[in-house]
Amino acid sequence: MKAMSSLEPKAGDRLRFLLDGALGHRAESDTELTPFLAALESHAEGWMPDVVKGAQRRKYSRASIKKALEEQRDEHGTSVALYRVQPLVELTLDLDLPPSGNQLSCSLGVQPLSLFSERGRCLMFLDMIRTLAAHYLVDYAMAHGMADRQLAGVPYFGRDEKASRRDGFDKIYEVFWLNVFGPKLVEGVGRERVLSTPAHLVEELPNGSVLLVLWPTAADFARDEARVAQARAHVHLRPDLDFDTVLRTLRERSAALVPVEPRFHPDLAPLLSRLPDAFAISERQRKIAELNAFRPPAPEEWLPVALPSDVGNPERVLTSYGDLSEGLVAALHTKVPSIMAATPESLTDLDFHFWRENFPERYKRDLIDGHTAPAVGAYLGDVLVKHLNGEWLPRRKLEESQVRVGQRVWLPFLRARRYMQSRQSLLDSSLTQFFREAERHRA
Repeated sequence: MKAMSSLEPKAGDRLRFLLDGALGHRAESDTELTPFLAALESHAEGWMPDVVKGAQRRKYSRASIKKALEEQRDEHGTSVALYRVQPLVELTLDLDLPPSGNQLSCSLGVQPLSLFSERGRCLMFLDMIRTLAAHYLVDYAMAHGMADRQLAGVPYFGRDEKASRRDGFDKIYEVFWLNVFGPKLVEGVGRERVLSTPAHLVEELPNGSVLLVLWPTAADFARDEARVAQARAHVHLRPDLDFDTVLRTLRERSAALVPVEPRFHPDLAPLLSRLPDAFAISERQRKIAELNAFRPPAPEEWLPVALPSDVGNPERVLTSYGDLSEGLVAALHTKVPSIMAATPESLTDLDFHFWRENFPERYKRDLIDGHTAPAVGAYLGDVLVKHLNGEWLPRRKLEESQVRVGQRVWLPFLRARRYMQSRQSLLDSSLTQFFREAERHRA
């Protein structure tokens, strides 16, 4: 049974720790976890979880964990999730219990990674791993920066999903800041070779596993000296690999993680600044660079002279626009709460919502063209009227309907149709930029 995180993904790198190992022969799940919890409580300096999540959230205690394990129990085993908000900690413990299995899986994330730039905290973390390895027969464990771990191709390492699930970490695909190689993996590589690995720490554990640490501090994995050490260790354990090739790949990964200063188009900065966090942490700096270079086309949905109204009952038409706008608010007010206020900021929130949902490419075209795009156009026009002293000039053809702002008339329904063509068009023809352009020409 898998425990799922209830926290939203946050920006910034984190320490990622994974452990898979065999449990003892005791049947009680809370008893099986006693050594783990004792090690955690003794060594998690500055990042100890304080919330337990089962069927509900509770303050951390052994009793709360026992209750959560009981709540999550099924025919395969049980699980518990532990959290902390500051610093951000997410820890899940999954137990496969007899008769289905006899396995412990641990997944830990601690953010920010910079917590582990202190040698003392890293030494305490190593002591915790030693304690865990003394109580659980570890098949494999690792700890490393999450972004670089993603760049390394974990968990597939170039394999398909089926092969990855079948074989697991069956050979040394990568070495990380901290590694625990189980007895089977050690024997496959050769115990003498593993124990002679050039690294900061190589330690044979009582159960036949080997603890290998590349560098004194986890947060400094991308330093060039640390990358050289990483390449040497990897090539030592995998003589079939070429040192220069491995080191070049590691340096490329370091370069991909160098922070890029956001320099977004000023009209779109409130929107573009929200996009990188939607990507895997390993991709964010590249995405920031791409968004820095992005320059949306100038809005073309305007006229220098208004088209005369060709509707017999303008008031009735404007009421229909209001109905469209209110329909959009009713549909999205839960996911986009600011839509209720009809402000320029709510346009940016809509832009981000539609982009995050990939709305134009996920939903049927007849729904978008017949309902969503007209509703977005009416809402956009209402924001122009409300905040730029605009005036609706309705037309029979919806896309010709205009809002007069200053010396120009703007075509919000036409903008909305173009906006809803694709995910990219949500950026090329954003509501945010359209409003800012109209605002500039208000005088």
